[in-house]
Formats: sequence, structure tokens, C-alpha cells
Amino acid sequence: MVKVLFVCTGNICRSPTAEGVFRHLVRQAGLEDRIATDSAGTHGYHVGEAPDPRSQNAAKARGVDLSDLRARKVTAGDFADFDYILAMDRGHLTQLQRMVTQESRATVKLFLDYAPGAAKREVPDPYYGEGTHFTEVLNLCEAGAKGLLEAIRRERL
Repeated sequence: MVKVLFVCTGNICRSPTAEGVFRHLVRQAGLEDRIATDSAGTHGYHVGEAPDPRSQNAAKARGVDLSDLRARKVTAGDFADFDYILAMDRGHLTQLQRMVTQESRATVKLFLDYAPGAAKREVPDPYYGEGTHFTEVLNLCEAGAKGLLEAIRRERL
């Protein structure tokens, strides 16, 4: 089983969107029994909360359901449990790299490293923005998720 963890700040906008989009692609590919997904935040601001309604609405408009996801904080144990830990921006990446130990097995990198053709290298935080920012996040997450799935198929399956 290949395990993928998506990480943002509070785990209510970017990382659950990335998880939901990737999970949707995995399901469409018939790989649910071979690839597991999760998401977490670098901070525990929203632990136990559902994704932001604006994220849910943007995803739902494209057939992606985020309603069952709940925020949690990334833990040291995640580095031994997951194969990929993917940061939404460079700040998250720096925080995650500080948590890596010798027991870590995860590849830790920027999520959009899997979308080399994307207009941005980081997924911007839409929380304080307009509704269109959630659509931009969704577009970037779709590009990253497609590239990630291709990479996992090539490298691990």
C-alpha cells in the first residue's frame, strides 16, 4: 500500500482539497486498494473540523466530495507511516523537513513538484481570498494530483 499525506497550515483548505482530488483520481483508476490518502496541518488550529465550506463547494462543483474529511495536525509518526508527505508551500516544506528523523521513510517535497507545467510552484492559501481563489487551488491540485498518480504508477506500482 502506497500512502500519501498532503499538508497545509490548518488542514481545512489546501491539503483536504489536494487529498480529495487525488483520492477521486485514485478511485477512478481503480487503485483504492493500492493507494491510501490523508491530509494534515502543520498547526492544530482546526483539529476535528470539516474542510472550509468554500473548499467543499468548489470541489463538489467538479464531482469531488470532501465532506468526510476532518482536520488533524501532522505528527512525527507520519514520517514513518507515509511514503509521500507533500507540502502545499515552501513554508510547510521547511517545517516538515525539520521533523524528519532517521526513522522517516517518506519522500518530503512540494506537491506541485508533480505538476511541472503548472503556473505556480506553491498552492496559494485561499482562506482570506475571494471565491475564485478556491477554484485556483482546485486547478492546481488537479494538476499536481495527475502528476503524482503518474509518478506513483511509474515508481511504486
